Amino acid sequence: MMPKIHTIDLHFLTNRSIAAYVVESSDGPILVETGPHSTYERLTEACKALGFSMSDFRHVLLTHIHFDHAGAAWAIAAHGAKVYVHPLGYKHLKDPTRLYNSAKIIYKDQMETLWGIMKSIPEEQLISVAHQTSIQIGEHKWTAWHTPGHARHHIAWQLDSQVFSGDVGGVLVGDGPVVPPCPPPDIDLEAWKESIDLLTGLNLEALYLTHFGKVGNVVEHLQELEKILWDWALWIKDKMEQGLSQEDMVATFEAYDRDRLVSNGVDSEALKSYSVANPARFSVAGLARYWEKKVKT
Repeated sequence: MMPKIHTIDLHFLTNRSIAAYVVESSDGPILVETGPHSTYERLTEACKALGFSMSDFRHVLLTHIHFDHAGAAWAIAAHGAKVYVHPLGYKHLKDPTRLYNSAKIIYKDQMETLWGIMKSIPEEQLISVAHQTSIQIGEHKWTAWHTPGHARHHIAWQLDSQVFSGDVGGVLVGDGPVVPPCPPPDIDLEAWKESIDLLTGLNLEALYLTHFGKVGNVVEHLQELEKILWDWALWIKDKMEQGLSQEDMVATFEAYDRDRLVSNGVDSEALKSYSVANPARFSVAGLARYWEKKVKT
């Protein structure tokens, strides 16, 4: 019997920018991704509409620890839930001080407005999950696939023939094209290709993207993701070799990406969702850092 999966739009700054997923099970509802703490009230209301209170959740599965995916995990853990995370993300949920303060350097006085607050999760409620580990929750078996490329601490969670792909499966809004989220500091194109190959080999029926929703044409989707990932990366490399400043590169890249989205039929509302889910300045910074590290090695 196929699991019942509910998609929750967390309405982060706009519609269809961040999703959380509720999967029903005999051991209570399971939450995949929590979104940021700033949308916790929206998450609570949406779960209530499904008939669940936050204390009903005993299991929270995170793809990685970026704020848009895991920022509210501590608030659900406060109700007693166990939180499953990549081993490299474990320490940052146990003590998020360094993670939060590093982000605050970027977001400054907007940090709390955008992302909310982040508190520690007790060690006894954190589960570090190794690659290919299978976890039984109620009638469902979940398999954790370590899938670096977007982040070193990334897990794609497989449930039957479906995968909750976090960011390694890209960003897609509505009928638009898939694009790769490439923020610093961990972008690794070779690792991302290996992760795409891994997912392609799983014979999946669907991906559930955190940004945003269910995708059925898995192989075609992943092939297009890899193509655009390298297209973006080589575009950035070319502009770096031309000596463009990162500031000028952002403006030029934003126009380059926007033109491609519009040519693929993306309307103004969806353009905003793409922009919120995958800001151009972060992809420029992440891919530039990738090439800078390649030069050093």
